[in-house]
Parts: sequence; C-alpha cells; structure tokens
Amino acid sequence: MSVVMDPTSEQSPSSRERLVRPDRLEGLTVGLLDISKPRGDVFLDRLDALLTGRGIAVRRYMKPTVAKPAPLPLRQQMIGEVDVVIEGLAD
Repeated sequence: MSVVMDPTSEQSPSSRERLVRPDRLEGLTVGLLDISKPRGDVFLDRLDALLTGRGIAVRRYMKPTVAKPAPLPLRQQMIGEVDVVIEGLAD
C-alpha cells in the first residue's frame, strides 16, 4: 500500500495500491507527458525517438503549466489513449 501525498491542499493523505508495471513496452502505447518545464521537451524528444525506433507506439501530451496538476480532461484523454505514461521533468 502506498501513501499518495497531494501537494494541492490535501487535508489527509490518501492510500491506494500501486499499479503493476508492465514487464515490457512492446505492444503497448506509451504516453509522454511534458509538464511544461524548460527543456522537458528535449528529454521527451530523445525518449520518443528511442521508443519509436524500437517499434513502440508513442503519444505526446503537454500540461498547460508546470504550476498546476494536469487538467482532468487531459488526464482522461491519456487514460483512454495509452497504456503507460512517462512524465518528463527537466530544467
């Protein structure tokens, strides 16, 4: 059981089971989420090239601002389109 801390004014921590990570990415669609930090796109561009070079399907997403969590519609879109998400952090 993991404790998830929400930095956006939570009153008490929530608990949930961790999702099982896939053994391999082949056959899955990977979402790459740019959180709008400077140079995050540089990291994700390279990762995109590496994954697509291995024949792995990639979808790209971007948060409108680094200062807030991803908007609900964006999170719902990712849930419907990809199997796993990699979030790019940089500076």
